[in-house]
Amino acid sequence: MEKLIGVVLMLIFSLVAWAQSVEEESSWATRSVVQKKETEITNLHFYFHDTVSGKNPSVVRVAQAASTNKSPTLFGIVMMADDPLTEKPDPDSKLVGRAQGLYGSAGQQELALIMALNFGFVDGIYNGSSISLLGKNPALQPVREMAIVGGTGVFRLARGYAIAHTYWFNATTGDAIVQYNVTVVH
Repeated sequence: MEKLIGVVLMLIFSLVAWAQSVEEESSWATRSVVQKKETEITNLHFYFHDTVSGKNPSVVRVAQAASTNKSPTLFGIVMMADDPLTEKPDPDSKLVGRAQGLYGSAGQQELALIMALNFGFVDGIYNGSSISLLGKNPALQPVREMAIVGGTGVFRLARGYAIAHTYWFNATTGDAIVQYNVTVVH
């Protein structure tokens, strides 16, 4: 019986020591149990104005490969954007935010932009909040879907998707107005 008690005590001491070592090893992270809040779904509708031409473009070329200008898809080009987001397609309509980030041509056979943009809002209850878009944009397709992968402010811990439709495109200058319908779960 004494041997059994000794084995049980040894097992208990070993488990306590193991638990303490696990706690020490993971001291860089803490877990909290929180009550679930109700999930909100927000639908946003706005227009993205991507202006490459003129005296004050909202998007500029920041890098390219040596072969980019020979490529029919401009493969290898990287653009930096600070585009206005408006309530309507008219560039003079109400400003609701700005799209800031970058995109580049990642397709050799098709025009496929990889986009990493932050949509920062400046109006209403969303003022100061943002959502982050990341994904492939096959820009010549009539409808494109990209992922919403995060957010700040009202949209903290956001996820969702954005549907883009080209509203207007000038093939000579590269300027475009794109309609976005975004569904955000937060």
